[in-house]
Amino acid sequence: MGTSLQAINNISPGRNLDAYMQSVATIPVLSVEEERSLADRLYFDGDVEAARQLVMSHLRFVVHVAKSYSGYGLPLGDLIQEGNVGLMKAVKRFDPTMGVRLVSFAVHWIKAEMHEFILRNWRIVKVATTKAQRKLFFNLRSRKKGLGWMTNDEVNAIAEDLGVDAKVVRQMEGRMASVDTAFDAPESDDDEQAWAPVHYLEDKSADPGMMLEDSNWEEDSQRRLMSAITDLDERSRDILSRRWLQDDKATLHELAAEYNVSAERIRQLEKNAMKKLRVAMEA
Repeated sequence: MGTSLQAINNISPGRNLDAYMQSVATIPVLSVEEERSLADRLYFDGDVEAARQLVMSHLRFVVHVAKSYSGYGLPLGDLIQEGNVGLMKAVKRFDPTMGVRLVSFAVHWIKAEMHEFILRNWRIVKVATTKAQRKLFFNLRSRKKGLGWMTNDEVNAIAEDLGVDAKVVRQMEGRMASVDTAFDAPESDDDEQAWAPVHYLEDKSADPGMMLEDSNWEEDSQRRLMSAITDLDERSRDILSRRWLQDDKATLHELAAEYNVSAERIRQLEKNAMKKLRVAMEA
């Protein structure tokens, strides 16, 4: 792993994206034992080197998640960088005593950072995304006679010349006329002239009371869940973990063979354990 880690330190997604993705793909995936050892060193001893190795070994997963957001028209390198920030936050907060793999915990932090980046940067209205739309866009700009909306005769003439439907021409005209508006007001000395949606849309999530209540509810729910899982017998905990919390989920038949019982018995144990968790969460 040493050579791969040294190579990745010299590049970033913003410099050479292809080289970056090739480099992270060469970093070996950690085994369960290796990940647990590193996580323990970080969690109990504050080992910074262990944290670095945990981050490096999961960079390929960030790339995988970032590719699923390619449809938003934002640079893949920027999405990867934001996801890496989420990965580092996850590694810092990861508790190995919970009995789950780091990737299952980190995916929420990685996606949260990417979502935030998309909300800040995504242009809601795309003027032209296909080759045909780009052709219409440039032709329409050169043929418009003024700044106002075109008449029906003008629309029909352009549609006939370009071999498209008049409705398509109208749609493109609307896209060209639209602009994105920031949710927050721009900085200005004249607040009365600074229009923005933030002045008219109520943001209930900003209520300090609601935020505190939600935070307390989440903390209480997590506490109850962890307590309920701890109260389960070792076999039930193992079944739930391997059936629900791991990426490579075990089948009923695999667990049945390990515990020398029937698959139906494993299903019953799983069902009973889930029932105990629900009761604890609803109490």
